[in-house]
Amino acid sequence: MAGVVVMVLVALAGCSDTPSSTPQTDVPSTSTTPEPEPSATPTPTATPTPSARPTPTPRPPVTGPVTMSIPSIGVRGLRVVTYTGTADDRPGTVIQDRGVAASPRGPAGGVGVGEIGNFIITGHRVSHGRPLERVPELKNGAHVLFTAGGTVYDYVVSQTMTISFRKPAEKAAQNAAVPGRPGVKPTQAMLTISTCATPEDNAAGNYWRDSLGNPEHRINKIARLVATRPA
Repeated sequence: MAGVVVMVLVALAGCSDTPSSTPQTDVPSTSTTPEPEPSATPTPTATPTPSARPTPTPRPPVTGPVTMSIPSIGVRGLRVVTYTGTADDRPGTVIQDRGVAASPRGPAGGVGVGEIGNFIITGHRVSHGRPLERVPELKNGAHVLFTAGGTVYDYVVSQTMTISFRKPAEKAAQNAAVPGRPGVKPTQAMLTISTCATPEDNAAGNYWRDSLGNPEHRINKIARLVATRPA
């Protein structure tokens, strides 16, 4: 202002630098590999038989309380509240204003913890307790732990993605089932932790805000599920 995967992208919303008036209710560089020059007498090669991709086994939805801990930045037991909607909308901002993390569900949102797809978490960085204040410090390899239903879900950060709230295509990338790749079918359990870039925008002289007080840019940490264990 707050599993295992191929690529992952993190979402946290409503980070105005002043309390909201609402009641508390990276492209991967494409490298081109030169094709080998054809030999004078090419050798026939057998055409491989396509093998079917393994179908991911969906995890049953988790019910009950969910908490998030990020040891490397001192986040411990932060409550995650689910709701139907999309990242950083009004209902999600109302939840964040209570000093907790919000997690949208439904067609415009994400999936639950441990499920195949994009598990989206949003939260304040510079207001309302600043629970995600240090999220921009997260480096690749950092662990993000969720506890729910007697299980610990261990996600590992692998990417940072910064988006503009003023560009619909970038917002779609944040909310995509495969973070950063709208329209691609997910095959892994991914995580997007999103929070505002308020200090960075202010330092650049960018004071644009949306109707909920969100600055233009959001910092997303993308992670993938690497392990689960009993709580």
